[in-house]
Amino acid sequence: MHQVGEIRIGTSGWRYADWRGTFYPRGLPQRRELEYLAERMSTVELNGSFYSLQRPSSYQRWAAQTPADFLFAVKGSRYITHMLRLGGVEQALANFFASGILALGSRLGPILWQLPESLPFEADRLADFFALLPRTTSAAAELATRHDRRLENRAFTSTDADRRVRHVLEPRQVSFGTDEAANLLRHSDVGLVVADTAGRFPLLDQVTSDLVYVRLHGDTELYVSQYGDEALDRWATRVREWAGAGLDVLVYFDNDAHAHAPLDALRLAERLGLPTGTG
Repeated sequence: MHQVGEIRIGTSGWRYADWRGTFYPRGLPQRRELEYLAERMSTVELNGSFYSLQRPSSYQRWAAQTPADFLFAVKGSRYITHMLRLGGVEQALANFFASGILALGSRLGPILWQLPESLPFEADRLADFFALLPRTTSAAAELATRHDRRLENRAFTSTDADRRVRHVLEPRQVSFGTDEAANLLRHSDVGLVVADTAGRFPLLDQVTSDLVYVRLHGDTELYVSQYGDEALDRWATRVREWAGAGLDVLVYFDNDAHAHAPLDALRLAERLGLPTGTG
């Protein structure tokens, strides 16, 4: 009898003005928003790391505000994915891993690499990039020591234990929907993100690692629309099937308008019998 995979449901980010007074109680200090969210769900996507290198003190603060078994997925730098387009990224990767990610300790979850829509599947480019990715925290710490001078006196280059580091890829081109692409990801042990984008980008759902990483960007309107009961029922069924096959499943709601994301995350968690801290 194989083991059932772990299921975690969360949101993409947590700091949004229109969540205040809807998801977050009125009067809750902004500095306590992550703590409040972490009492109700078991994971969150950290997406500030996509826009700029964060600081070790920030990662340490976020870790301190969450339970020991909480999990942060960390979004990879857009400098690597969108500007360098995965090529010549050795220095940028060292800087990214030196920026404080390892300060999350046991709370460090997978690294999400989101590609620009303009980047098609190119096997050699992908294979070269995947070969550079550290697969353990020890390897990430070693890579981090190669940071450049910009991170002097603000680098975090150690790990408190040797843990696995998983990676997932969110392409936005239909050229990734081939067996060749899926096989390359599978061979490289990189998960292919299942991204629901209200039809804006292709929904690719081939399983390429032991982690199924789902991003729900909006049911009928990108980033805006709420997921209805039928849609949540369908996603709950899929999540159960993946977990029942022994796969770990992470689901992040990114329909942040009007606090739909955290409220939909709680509704999906309830369907799956996960604790929400709201009872």
